[in-house]
Amino acid sequence: SNLSWLGYGCLKQDWTLIAVNAIGAALQTLYILAYLYYSPAKRPVLLRTLLLLAVLATGYGYFTLLIADGRTRLARLGLFCSVFTISMYLSPLADLAKIVRSKSTRCLSFPLTVTTFLASTSWTLYGLQLHDPYIMVPNVPGIVTSVVRFWLFWRYPPGQDRSY
Repeated sequence: SNLSWLGYGCLKQDWTLIAVNAIGAALQTLYILAYLYYSPAKRPVLLRTLLLLAVLATGYGYFTLLIADGRTRLARLGLFCSVFTISMYLSPLADLAKIVRSKSTRCLSFPLTVTTFLASTSWTLYGLQLHDPYIMVPNVPGIVTSVVRFWLFWRYPPGQDRSY
């Protein structure tokens, strides 16, 4: 995600997007390397990492070699980044049925919900300021899913598992 948004920022020459996503990509790379170093099963982790790098290289080739027009490239990369961001924001709700069934939010992270809400709100406002739908629109689901998770925390407090 960070590398995609970094590419979008470079195409758009938006230094805020470049700085934030360069730092994010560096931190994610450090996390992957630390995980790989400490993982007892190195081969599967390394294979998944190499597969993701191959996908990244394919995407880079598609956006730089096959799309010559800069505006079209920016629009398609923006759409790609938007889809990726929306899927990232929706992923914590995959456990929704389990949460409702168990009446417990133990599988959700409250600090992650707060930071997701703050980050998605910030990016939505930034996109609104720039009149950039590729930044604004995909971050709205982050706000909505955070509000849903806040409601779940209120409705099913983490310390009360009622699935017995």
